[in-house]
Amino acid sequence: MTTLLAKPEEAYLLRLYVAGQSPKCITAFVNLKKICEEHLAEKYQIEVIDLLENPKLAGGDQILAIPTLVRRLPEPVRKIIGDLSNTERVLVGLDLKRRK
Repeated sequence: MTTLLAKPEEAYLLRLYVAGQSPKCITAFVNLKKICEEHLAEKYQIEVIDLLENPKLAGGDQILAIPTLVRRLPEPVRKIIGDLSNTERVLVGLDLKRRK
C-alpha cells in the first residue's frame, strides 16, 4: 500500500517494513500515519513493504528487525525500529525535532 500526498521533490519518502498483519506492525502503521498527518501535512509518501510477501526486499535497506521505518528522503537515510509509539523518538529520528 502506498500513500502519496505530495510532489516527490518535496516529500518525505518513508518505507515501513512489516511482516504480515501482526498487532505490532499494524500499530506501527497507525502511529506512523498519525505522526505524518500531524507533523508533515501533505509532504509525505508511505510505502508499506510486507516481508512475508517479498522477503528479498529486506536486503536493500538492510532490515534486521520488524517493524522498521526507513526514511529514504530527504537524505541521509534514517531507520527507526519498533511500533513507533514513542512519538518524540520518531520525530527526532525523522529530523522533525531536535534532541534535547
